[in-house]
Amino acid sequence: MAGRTARLVLLAGVATLASGSQGDREPVYRDCVLRCEERNCSGDALKHFRSRQPIYMSLAGWTCQDDCKYECMWVTVGLYLQEGHKVPQFHGKVSLNAWFWSTVFHTKDTDLTEKMDYFCASTVILHSIYLCCVRTVGLQRPTVASAFRAVLLLLLTMHISYLSLVRFDYGYNLAANVAIGLVNLVWWLAWCLWNRQQLPHVRKCMAVVLLLQGLSLLELLDFPPLFWVLDAHAIWHISTIPVHVLFFSFLEEDSLYLLKGSKLD
Repeated sequence: MAGRTARLVLLAGVATLASGSQGDREPVYRDCVLRCEERNCSGDALKHFRSRQPIYMSLAGWTCQDDCKYECMWVTVGLYLQEGHKVPQFHGKVSLNAWFWSTVFHTKDTDLTEKMDYFCASTVILHSIYLCCVRTVGLQRPTVASAFRAVLLLLLTMHISYLSLVRFDYGYNLAANVAIGLVNLVWWLAWCLWNRQQLPHVRKCMAVVLLLQGLSLLELLDFPPLFWVLDAHAIWHISTIPVHVLFFSFLEEDSLYLLKGSKLD
C-alpha cells in the first residue's frame, strides 16, 4: 500500500512539472505575459480589447489573457530562433494529461480512474481532429474552426454524460473512439497527400497517422501477456511514445514553415 501511494504521489509531481512546457517556464515569456496583462487586460485597455475583438473569438471564449499568451508565445519563439535554439513547446498539457490518467488507472483500477482514462483518451483524439481543422481550414477561415471546436466540445460533453449518467457501455465507447479515430486518420492523411509535394515535412505526419492506426489494432486484437507482463494494451502504450515524439517534430517543422511565411507576408 505504501509503495502504491508513493507511486501516485510521484506521478502527481511529474504531472505538475509537465503541466508547464519549456516555453511556459521561459522567464522572457512569463515577463512578456505579465507586462501584456498589466497593459491591456484592465480598465479602458480591456474595454478597447473587447470592442475590437472579432465576434467569433468572443464566442470561442478567447480572453485578453489568452491573447497575451498567444502574442508572447510568438515573441519567445522569435527570440529562440534568433539565438539559434530549437523552438520550445508551449501549453503541452492534453496528451500529458491523458498519459497521466492512464498511468493512474493502471496503478489503481477504480471507477473514477477508469473513467478518467477513457475520457482523456477520447479528448486526445478529438483534440487531434481540432488541430487538423485549424491547420487545414482554420488558418484561412477562423470562424469555421471556432464553430467546429464548439461542435467537438458538445460531442465530448454528450459522450461523457452518456457514459457517466446513463450507462458505461464499453462497446459503445470502443465504437465511438474507433469512429472518431477514422475521421482523424482520413482528414490528416488527405491533407498530407494533397500537400506532400509542397511540404516535405508532412511525410512525418503521414507516418504518425498510419502508425497510430496500425498500433490501434493492439487495442482490438488482444493476446496473452508476453512473459506475463506485457499484454497488448501495455505494448500499445509503450509504442505510442515515439510516435508522439515524431508528431511533435512535424508540428515543430510546420510551425516554422508558417512562421517564415508570415514574415514574408
